[in-house]
Amino acid sequence: MLLYIHIPYCDSKCYYCSFNSYVDKFDTRSSYMLALLKQLKFELQRFNVQSQQIESVFIGGGTPSTIDPKLYQPIFKILAPLLKPHAEITTEANPNSATKNWLQGMFKLGINRVSFGVQSFNQTKLKALNRSHSPQDAISAINHAKTIGFKHISLDLIYNYQGDTTQLLKADIDQAFKLPIDHISAYELTIEANTNFANKPEVKQENDNLAFFVTNEITKQGFPSYEISNFGTYQSYHNRGYWQLKDYMGVGAGAVGFKTNTRYYPTTDIDAYIDNPLLIKEESISTEELLTEKIFLGFRSIIGIEESILPIEMKTKADFLVEKKKLIKEENLYQNKNFFISDELALYVLG
Repeated sequence: MLLYIHIPYCDSKCYYCSFNSYVDKFDTRSSYMLALLKQLKFELQRFNVQSQQIESVFIGGGTPSTIDPKLYQPIFKILAPLLKPHAEITTEANPNSATKNWLQGMFKLGINRVSFGVQSFNQTKLKALNRSHSPQDAISAINHAKTIGFKHISLDLIYNYQGDTTQLLKADIDQAFKLPIDHISAYELTIEANTNFANKPEVKQENDNLAFFVTNEITKQGFPSYEISNFGTYQSYHNRGYWQLKDYMGVGAGAVGFKTNTRYYPTTDIDAYIDNPLLIKEESISTEELLTEKIFLGFRSIIGIEESILPIEMKTKADFLVEKKKLIKEENLYQNKNFFISDELALYVLG
């Protein structure tokens, strides 16, 4: 059982961001966290969560570091007896708002992993993306997290923004490896609807070679790839849980929950959520849709595909890919060693 907590507040709206986040609702934070607590209690009953059943918690956003650690305390008081021993508890953070005091406050709550939204160590690029931190902010925040005692530290990078070169990206990656991290998420810029960049699609480069370059640079410096965009000597348990389609509770405005064959969607509007956090839409997912998701997620990560879930026609196609050395089969598990062709492999098997 996993738990995702959504914090929809941001200091600034990044030009590429399509997540549910607001820069003008800070006066609602206390009320929002009370509403979130109410939904959490409801979800714990809906999912019938018992003692020590929650394997991982991920606080995402938005920007979780815009919320004072004191406002998280009631949540963790409820969660404490429900967490498995040594559960992975992650918070995202932006370098400008993840102050030393904030990091210390979250560490005291039991957070043991922090993921920093760095995106780049190049000041010009950060400004173009409308990031509100400087390269030095990122370096300082990550070093503070290590000093405070966080067991696992991750950072995000973005590539294929207009003007990205191998030199710029190598400088970003080299700087990342000078820091006390054990995980990197490297995402190719995508142009999403209803974002600032939606009106400027030319800011995205179509350069597959940069994707190969970024992957090669990160892996050769000692962080193996365990999914198309994720690398590290540590593999996020929460990430793997999503790719395995484990049940997860989604708490907060714009969060998503999943149980067996149903997804749950709380309202995205902060004010409406505060008024009624239990206004949650449900979406049933067919057996065929679930299988499709498992195949796509399995081929783009080290999770792989269990032979037992495939109908005979799909198994025949998967075996053909093994014969052609496009897949590897070990102990009834099909695995893909080239994540860059994962979608093509999935589409072929799905036929």
